[in-house]
Amino acid sequence: MIKVGIIGATGYAGAELVRILKGHPDAEIVWLGSKSYTDRPFSEIYGSMFGIADEKCMGEDMQALAEAADVIFTATPQGLCASLVSEEILNKVKIIDLSADFRIKDASRYEAWYGIHHPSPQFLEEAVYGLPERNRDRIAKARIIANPGCYPTCSILSVCPAMKAGLIDPDTVIIDAKSGTTGAGRGAKTANLFCEVNENIKAYGVANHRHTPEIEDQLGLAAGKEIVLNFTPHLVPMERGILVTAYASLRKEVSWEEVRAVYDSFYENEKFVRVLGSDRVPETRYVRGSNYADIGFRVDRRTNRLIMMGSIDNLVKGAAGQAVQNMNLMFGLQEEEGLTAVPMAF
Repeated sequence: MIKVGIIGATGYAGAELVRILKGHPDAEIVWLGSKSYTDRPFSEIYGSMFGIADEKCMGEDMQALAEAADVIFTATPQGLCASLVSEEILNKVKIIDLSADFRIKDASRYEAWYGIHHPSPQFLEEAVYGLPERNRDRIAKARIIANPGCYPTCSILSVCPAMKAGLIDPDTVIIDAKSGTTGAGRGAKTANLFCEVNENIKAYGVANHRHTPEIEDQLGLAAGKEIVLNFTPHLVPMERGILVTAYASLRKEVSWEEVRAVYDSFYENEKFVRVLGSDRVPETRYVRGSNYADIGFRVDRRTNRLIMMGSIDNLVKGAAGQAVQNMNLMFGLQEEEGLTAVPMAF
């Protein structure tokens, strides 16, 4: 039985970790860490957990947690995990960080985009980017995982096969993405109040969203060169889900069937990526509550562009579910262990 500790357990991603891990046959939660709700029962904050997770929340003492757990999930704001991790801790416990602290390998680039000092750059090179579809073998051997962001997960899964196969021009990629409000976290913000979000849609982080360098880095690896792209996210009035629509110029004339063959080959052994047929496009409701990513595409002959589409649940495949998928790999379990929930369409 894997002993699990969660720091940031009462945020949206942390609570989703609790929900998933409570149904995991080989995991036991031994520490629910929450700075805001210390000493309060977890089920008091999330009533859905009554009788399931009634343990009292504890603090964020990573030193003590490293003695009690086999793996620590940090579902915390940027900077916290990097300020707590040390060689001593990593010699005792594995860490899966759901923040951006170890996703970008260049500390100065991280500091420029996130506006904070990186307190432990010595672990940047070691940290493995936790997208199983790209780094499965490295994840299995890692001590510290940089769990991908929700927007990057959906964007990379949608674009990477075409990029790696050389079907598209890497310098022409434009990504339009839309997310539900849980993507902004549980903290109280005026912009996320019901009256601000309901019956409304808006772009935000235009030309400067923090997930941009993460997407550029990972797609650049697929392209074999550094790339610069446009990424524009939008907030839509729903709780969960991300929909990505990406555009890029084709390098050669291809049929839909040829593109499908590329995507089928790339994802043929992937449990959680579903490549849709020509009669379907990804929809957020068809992945809701699940660890699935639905991918679709269209060849636009008029503009000579490939339109690539993807949908995920931002709290599952975009955060907690992917983190558990990484945990399974790190401990030699079946990758889908605890993650077989069927999507909730309604």
